[in-house]
Amino acid sequence: MRPVRTPHDRAALSFSLSVHSAAAASASANSSASANSSASAAASASAAASASAAASASAAASASAANTTSIPPTVGLLPEGRLILGSRSQPEALDVIAVGAHPDDVEIGCGGLLSLLVARGARVGIVDLTDGEPTPRSSGPEERAGEAAAAARLLGIHHREDLGFPNRRLFDCFEVRVALARVFRRHRPRLVLGLGDKTPLASPDHAQAVAITEAAVFYSRLCKWDDVFDGLPVHTVPQLLNYFLSASVPTIPSGHWPLVVDIHGHLERKLEAVACYRSQFPPEKTHIFARVRGAAEVIGAMGGCSAGELFGSTRVPCTNDPLGMFFPATAPLAGGGEAP
Repeated sequence: MRPVRTPHDRAALSFSLSVHSAAAASASANSSASANSSASAAASASAAASASAAASASAAASASAANTTSIPPTVGLLPEGRLILGSRSQPEALDVIAVGAHPDDVEIGCGGLLSLLVARGARVGIVDLTDGEPTPRSSGPEERAGEAAAAARLLGIHHREDLGFPNRRLFDCFEVRVALARVFRRHRPRLVLGLGDKTPLASPDHAQAVAITEAAVFYSRLCKWDDVFDGLPVHTVPQLLNYFLSASVPTIPSGHWPLVVDIHGHLERKLEAVACYRSQFPPEKTHIFARVRGAAEVIGAMGGCSAGELFGSTRVPCTNDPLGMFFPATAPLAGGGEAP
């Protein structure tokens, strides 16, 4: 049996159905809008991600291009320097090159050995990294260069040049390493003599010269670097010895072995070469000569000779002629021969 509905009941039912229909339509619309909104958000996120990835790739490509195109020149502009003795247009092979921070370093540290080597027929060169100026009593680079030339001639040096880097502001850098290594490649020495330690209370340039010389010996033998060395062929320096600037017996740095060279007969020539630097050693500084002589005599006594110079080597001194090493002067042997 079906219930009887009055007109009022039918109106209420119609209103209720209308409300439910409107609510359902609204819910459906809201659901559709929400779905559309989610899809739109997803599309936006996807687009943003794509844009971000594209930007990152573009930035990476730009960075890569920048790294490729912004490589600095292989070597900066090198100072012109000054040729003091010898020739640059027709460089000759040298047996030995001695390197100093300033003119007079080499004469004080190893002038006796250089005189000895020249006397025995070796071709010897000197490289000064700076011109040593300004100094208190010198009129300037011209005077100092004249003194360096006089000292070199007195020792019998075949080649001398100043690389032109600034005194008091000498630092171990790529350019000075390359400049010195070019000299080694050009003249192809068998032995390089370089400063061996810093000099407290004296010029810090000396400590820089230690690192510069060691690096230049290394650079000299590196291949595949023609653009840096203007096509100069590689050259391996077989031996590096360190000399020292000390008023007393120097301390050999860790990792080095001592070697005393007998400079008997060459000490006076060494002192004369040092005396060529009148601007550096005027009459009021003549005590320097007594110190140089005294150090040579003490070092000589340590090595069993009248005068010597001390050197440091990263290699243990080695010989296949021990009698010749211990008895370098001609002395009769028990068998009737003479030591070489």
